[in-house]
Amino acid sequence: MAKHAIIKSFYASDEWITLRLLLISERGNKCSRCNRVIARSKELIGHHIKELTPENVKDHNISLNPDNIKIVCFDCHNKEHKRFGYKGAKEVFLVYGPPMSGKNTFVKQQIERGDMVVDMDTLYAAVSLLPSYDKPDNLFNNVIGIHSQLIDNIKTRYGKWHNAWVIGGYADKYKRNRLADDLGAELIFCDVSQEECLNRLEQDEERQHRKDEWKGYIEKWFDTYTE
Repeated sequence: MAKHAIIKSFYASDEWITLRLLLISERGNKCSRCNRVIARSKELIGHHIKELTPENVKDHNISLNPDNIKIVCFDCHNKEHKRFGYKGAKEVFLVYGPPMSGKNTFVKQQIERGDMVVDMDTLYAAVSLLPSYDKPDNLFNNVIGIHSQLIDNIKTRYGKWHNAWVIGGYADKYKRNRLADDLGAELIFCDVSQEECLNRLEQDEERQHRKDEWKGYIEKWFDTYTE
């Protein structure tokens, strides 16, 4: 409750109320999402593109930044937050490609708060507290067990997550397509050449002591990849 109180207190502040009215005055009484003209300004919401949290609400570059605020109607605001009957269908994305192709970076740029991400490297880090590139073999059975359970949750659409992102190499076309069909997932290929992956490995300071190991991962992926 305390976390919600911090956000609620911000929306009741003079700074926010003044900024919201100023933006409506500058942009007009129109919803930026559906383009409907709304007669009364009190029926328009200031929606933060980067969602406010207790951790960032005091950062005025986020909470009071006009570039981070859209003016929307109540209807569209509920759709933005997937609430009050506007939950929408859960979408699933299978993001695949070779090691060092930028899969995690791509997903981090796309996800929204409330999405679920399933990634073996991240799961290893979660159970070991080691860097994501350091994956002890003895933990594999535990990690794959967690991974399989999360995949089952996605298949059955269990839980209240919004969208799901499954990240992996998935070099084999048959296995990749079968998993995508099982999940009802859209395939997203991070198409990066072997040369570029190796170049990125050379420049990656975190993997400087594991370059031979990761070079092997990259070469194996390209040797086994089927379109």
